[in-house]
Amino acid sequence: MSSRKVENSAENVRIDKWLWAARFFKTRSVARDMVQAGKVHYNGQRVKPGKIVELGAMIKIPSGWDVKEVVVTMITDKRQGAPLAQQMYEETAQSLAKREENQIARKLSSFHSPKPEGKPDKKQRRQIIKFKHQ
Repeated sequence: MSSRKVENSAENVRIDKWLWAARFFKTRSVARDMVQAGKVHYNGQRVKPGKIVELGAMIKIPSGWDVKEVVVTMITDKRQGAPLAQQMYEETAQSLAKREENQIARKLSSFHSPKPEGKPDKKQRRQIIKFKHQ
């Protein structure tokens, strides 16, 4: 009977727990908060953290500046190493293409607004202050 409970618990995994186990979020409470805030979409709709994840479901997850679209390929409620966690989902081709396109656009825009390599030293700070007061 104990193996049957393990199988049932692996089949009935909440979306917040699955997101945590798949290493999209560092803690389960952060995953729950993102789902409650409507940032995570399950098959194109907002859901509650208690939503049961199914195989083949499409989940949209915010990831930094981008949004990842993944298809669920494995369901487990155990948090595992990163290589094993990446086997739990498969990112769609459209999502990969969109993220690469956004990355290139960010690189191009950073080219037009260069940032200094380090903090200005005392002499440079004085020159900046003198320039601002002109």
